[in-house]
Amino acid sequence: MKHIVKLLILLVAVSAFWIALLETVVPRSYTWLLPVYFIVSLGCYGLLMVGVGLMHFPTCPQEAVLLQKDIAEAKEFLKQRGVDVDYD
Repeated sequence: MKHIVKLLILLVAVSAFWIALLETVVPRSYTWLLPVYFIVSLGCYGLLMVGVGLMHFPTCPQEAVLLQKDIAEAKEFLKQRGVDVDYD
């Protein structure tokens, strides 16, 4: 419920900003470009956040060891069931 309220507030704020820009600041000939700029800006922001997330991605050596154990365990289980899981 909280996310819906946040989204609605954001939508109202963006709409108010949009109407204010259309009425006062932006000449009428450029108003059709504003949605394009907004979408491009949103895409750039999204790419930036993905890049920052990848740069700060934590390495977890303990989890890697546990994952390798789980993989070996699963391979052994599947071998007992008659499934060939070796890629060699």
